[in-house]
Amino acid sequence: MKAHSLFITVLLTFLTIPLNAQHTIGIFDANTNIGDPKVKGTATFNSDEQTYSISGAGTNMWFSSDEFNYVWTTIQGDFILRTTVHFDGKGADPHRKAGWIIKNNLDDNAAHVNASTHGDGLTSLQYRKTVDGLTEEIKSPDNSPTIIQLERRGTTYIMSTAKFGEELTSIQLTDMDLDNEVYVGLYVCSHNPKVLESATFSNVRIIKPVKDDYKPYRDYIGSNLELMDVASGEREIIHHSSHSIQAPNWTVDGKKLIYNSKGHLYNYDLTTNFITPLNTGFAVKNNNDHVLTFDGKLLGISHHNQKDNGSSALYYLPADGSSNPTMVTKPSVGASYLHGWSPNNKEMLFTGERNGAYNIFSVNVKSGKEEQLTDFETLDDGAEYTKNGKFIFFNSVRSGTMQLYRMKVNGKKQTQLTFDEYNDWFPHVSPDQKWIVFISFPKDINPNEHPFYKHCMLRIMPINGGKPKVIAHIYGGQGSINVPSWSPDSKKIAFITNTGSY
Repeated sequence: MKAHSLFITVLLTFLTIPLNAQHTIGIFDANTNIGDPKVKGTATFNSDEQTYSISGAGTNMWFSSDEFNYVWTTIQGDFILRTTVHFDGKGADPHRKAGWIIKNNLDDNAAHVNASTHGDGLTSLQYRKTVDGLTEEIKSPDNSPTIIQLERRGTTYIMSTAKFGEELTSIQLTDMDLDNEVYVGLYVCSHNPKVLESATFSNVRIIKPVKDDYKPYRDYIGSNLELMDVASGEREIIHHSSHSIQAPNWTVDGKKLIYNSKGHLYNYDLTTNFITPLNTGFAVKNNNDHVLTFDGKLLGISHHNQKDNGSSALYYLPADGSSNPTMVTKPSVGASYLHGWSPNNKEMLFTGERNGAYNIFSVNVKSGKEEQLTDFETLDDGAEYTKNGKFIFFNSVRSGTMQLYRMKVNGKKQTQLTFDEYNDWFPHVSPDQKWIVFISFPKDINPNEHPFYKHCMLRIMPINGGKPKVIAHIYGGQGSINVPSWSPDSKKIAFITNTGSY
């Protein structure tokens, strides 16, 4: 992915760093040794892997002054900081620490908040309220996490941590009044003035969330197109857009991604990084339910038919966009939202509004004849065939929260697969038919909705059921992973995360 890494590094640098800045390090402005430690730390950015290697010495980060090595940028307002961190080596001092720190300025005695993991496993939210004040802390019940997230909401600071595969554990500090404009960044402190300790930081994200008064489907923030290795959780941003892009779908040859933006579809070439329009003819009001057939020859879309009061209807066309779409669902029967193809390319699966309810239907591509597969007054959605044509996976709110289900292709033996308090949407079966990946929305949303701009999790579980495993904590939601997003070798997924400009 060397070309991808170079592309996005240059792009993010252009978007976030002034043109006259010197010594930038990835998305950060500079590297500063705070408090003039006797042994100076260093920092480097690996653009191929999008990782940061930081070394730092220093007597401590406690009492009324600090010594550590700091890679920083500046930001205003609310934000979310997230990274995966691993100490390098066994270390000389169990009190060595690494993580995020937010500071009013670069002085060693400045007011600050930091989210820290220590060499001995201690995890804590530490803070100094005033210049020259003593450092205080709130200890987390978590131990030796690898994922560290620090979020600011006004005067509240929330530290959330986890090991890869786990849900986040959170603690918070309230009534902490730092400046609106602050320094934010990664740090390492050895807790020993004569020793350099080092750590590697990956999946580094600085996120500007939406404002509280934003209007869904009118106000949008920027989007990152990401790839992730499912086994390790390591992620790579390959493209950033200042407007909304949604629903990346991996082509079966592994060469491209197809995504939606403002009703149009686009090809993203994974080798050249070139983006080109995918010709969908008259269908330029597509939602993000585009799906390729298993053989990759046809592309199904959901287009809002302006001749039918803008109602969503199903169409298909050659995957290369070489001819106009053919309509499948009939006009004036109710909204229809595509989610899957049968392995023989003869049927489509969709969520249909029929008789005042949204249920799952299959439709014959040639005749347009529909077959209802679920029959509930509550919402059923996200239906997708397995490659062998034996089962359909889907999500339903029939239990009170949105959960995952499986049924036979004729709608029989509908079996619930997830049983937690989250709202689970869009189960996608890996091409090797071993795993399901899906998105879990938080507990406090309307379970009938899959909104934009929420703290969500991407999770996987064995195809026959079992305990879900968290593979990514993301800021996103609607458009993140609505369509089948697996790479053909079942090793990676593509998805969208969101951030405003800072």
